[in-house]
Amino acid sequence: MGTLKLDGVRYLDGYASDPGVLGWMQGTPPPADKQITFEGDAFRGFPQIRWSLSHMRELTPTVNVRRGPGALSGLETLDKTSEIEALAFTDTNGRSRGFDEALFDTYTDGILVLHRGRIVYERYLGALERHRPHACHSVTKSYAGTLAAAFVYESVLDDSKLIPYYLPELQGSGWADATLRQVMDMQTGLAHTEVYADENSDLWEYARACGFSPRFAGYGGPQTVCDYLQTVRSKGSHGGPFNYLTINTEVLAWVMARVTGHSFAKLLQDRLWHPLCCEDDAYIIVDSAGMPMAGGGLSTSLRDLARFGELMRCEGTWNGIQIIPASIFDDVQRGRHSATLADSYTYRSQWWVTHNELGAVEARGIHGQRLYIAPKAEMVIARFASHPHALSDAGDVITKPLMLALGRMLRE
Repeated sequence: MGTLKLDGVRYLDGYASDPGVLGWMQGTPPPADKQITFEGDAFRGFPQIRWSLSHMRELTPTVNVRRGPGALSGLETLDKTSEIEALAFTDTNGRSRGFDEALFDTYTDGILVLHRGRIVYERYLGALERHRPHACHSVTKSYAGTLAAAFVYESVLDDSKLIPYYLPELQGSGWADATLRQVMDMQTGLAHTEVYADENSDLWEYARACGFSPRFAGYGGPQTVCDYLQTVRSKGSHGGPFNYLTINTEVLAWVMARVTGHSFAKLLQDRLWHPLCCEDDAYIIVDSAGMPMAGGGLSTSLRDLARFGELMRCEGTWNGIQIIPASIFDDVQRGRHSATLADSYTYRSQWWVTHNELGAVEARGIHGQRLYIAPKAEMVIARFASHPHALSDAGDVITKPLMLALGRMLRE
């Protein structure tokens, strides 16, 4: 079998790790050594993850995000497969790469490219199929941030208010003196660590509380995500440096649910899935109290992820109807960004802003999930992956220049 070396460790490559090749969950029942279950956390390991991320609903409790009874909004096709698959580019290490090689070396499960709203490229690999939802992970945050920004615009929320104004339960927590805007922009000083490679990181206690990770025997920790959030304390002032913490998005979703009376899943359904006339139902992981995991629990089909990207590119308009305020995308791109991050990125309302030549804005998730919106190329790229490494650094060596090269080609 082929292998790929990443940071000194050899993994099965994108071809050899294909779930069909390895026989995961095949048979009635599957052999014991080919079964993937939630218990024991093996579903999150590699290469099992290449099957798991397309089957999260079979592993953990979820709530539906219904597309609605109406006719779906069709996406026209202008096929440019041959031109795109002939694309060559140079990765950030200076290595020349071909398009097909790049997909497999980043463990791509699916990729769809829109240009001026039409599908110019669409491909499914691994366990993913056209109508099968795939885990978005932290791309979910950008959905939450967009809804929150819309509620601020509509004066349903006031982003200058402190969090306990909306959630008195957090008066004694680390968010006691944090504003909603500081939460939206990840500028909170919280005593919480988010390190995927560290089993002792606070991240995993949060994951166990919200249903994202199994609980060990004798577990006596927080039973729900709201229970967990009330245990978090501060370690400094808010409004300072960027501090990316998923728990901020959970607070944001809790605020929206409290004020509107609707869960994050219902808000997605009513404000986005129905108006966009999406193609497929989506679903979100829920905790034992039914609270959706807004920080990373959404699974959706590739085409519906692309629809959300095209909605943002078109400044909130879909089929001539203004679904979200036009000012939101402009604010994300050009709003007040108080901190510059690595590679000149900034962060606004749960979106990553590149400030590159394409004016690109990104929603990003662990293991390679990406929604890349490039207005100056009139392009949207929706991409799902199951990379062995959780954080994006390893894949970004290839992914970032690939997306830039696609934008340059399409804008010509």
